[in-house]
Amino acid sequence: MSSNVFTPFTLPNGQTIKNRLAKAAMEENMAQPNQLPGDALFRLYRAWAEGGVGLVITGNVMVDHLAMTGPGGLALETHTPLAPFQQLAKEAKRNNTRLWMQINHPGRQVFAKMGGKVLSPSDIPLNMGKHSHLFGQPKAMTETEINDVVSRFVTTALLAKQAGYDGVQIHAAHGYLLAQFLSPLTNKRKDEWGGSLENRARLLLTIVQRVREQCGKDFDVAVKLNSADFQRGGFDVDDARDVVGMLAQHNVDLVELSGGSYEAPAMQGRTADDRTLAREAYFLTFAEQIASTTSIPIMTTGGIRKLAVAQRVIQSGVDMVGIASALALTPDLPNQWRASPDTLGVIPVVNWKDKTLSGLATMAQVKRQLRRIGKGKQPSQNTNPIISLILDQLRSASLTKRYRKQYTDEVQ
Repeated sequence: MSSNVFTPFTLPNGQTIKNRLAKAAMEENMAQPNQLPGDALFRLYRAWAEGGVGLVITGNVMVDHLAMTGPGGLALETHTPLAPFQQLAKEAKRNNTRLWMQINHPGRQVFAKMGGKVLSPSDIPLNMGKHSHLFGQPKAMTETEINDVVSRFVTTALLAKQAGYDGVQIHAAHGYLLAQFLSPLTNKRKDEWGGSLENRARLLLTIVQRVREQCGKDFDVAVKLNSADFQRGGFDVDDARDVVGMLAQHNVDLVELSGGSYEAPAMQGRTADDRTLAREAYFLTFAEQIASTTSIPIMTTGGIRKLAVAQRVIQSGVDMVGIASALALTPDLPNQWRASPDTLGVIPVVNWKDKTLSGLATMAQVKRQLRRIGKGKQPSQNTNPIISLILDQLRSASLTKRYRKQYTDEVQ
């Protein structure tokens, strides 16, 4: 029988996902104080599990509460209470759904108003044009700081396993810390962590190897990787193929291919090097190229909202289909596709002249729907992007104030 999105998929470690549809990670910013999950996230993840996806990948969980992508995010560290994460796992694993925790460190992509650690392989700040001041000035990491980050990823993975998660997805895409090490634009180091692609990939490979050693062969270990940065001179598809080849030697169970960063938000369909992305399944061409050269299962994400496109992804030789924004507005889209294959998922689109504000408004609309689901309400498909952006900025300011008050002595 030929594969389609509703046939099960068995990972290299022998674990099986009930179908080929994954809820890809989205940043929710819905944490309780102390970066813990609460009732809103429990309801949201229950909706996704009951909505029919085979795999749920959490929004990114940070390995250091002093290095956050934004206020209201989750962090899981040595002294974090496990019970809320165990409850989140219980909700997200309903309906025979497999669950991975996406674990991440933002590196230099930290808002200046958050304070805390702004680390990067080199001291190159974000270039966001007139919005560059919104982000902190990074410092080049010392060997001690690099070793600390490795330990933190391993600790968070072990705690995720303890809390009942089936695996982790190590985030090395979208311009976050591990992607910063991979990119020649942000990694100008002259030591063993910089220079050649092998050296630039060393941090990612070290973390993968250590997580696998500590968590065991039955625990799923996946990586999220850019197919390209979509910036001239950056990490590109040939580099991605080579890194996937390196990951194959470390028993990785799946690589999700995405693209872009804060500077070039290709994950929202926009690039900084004038390359044109498909209107749906943005990165499929890149994923096909890489899938044909590796034994590691490949997943691709990016603007998918039609069952026919999801089927095309699987028929092209890619193993899993990641869906994100469409599941913010229709959390049970897989169930709807089973009942009515022509059902069209909805993704908000904002095409303002200012690309940074467009990206923020798009994310604000998505997050607004996630909060509605978290309150037990139905998502709304008719939200105003300007109002959504203003509400999100006000909410973010309030959450930032809460965060800084909580960690006054630490975030200076």
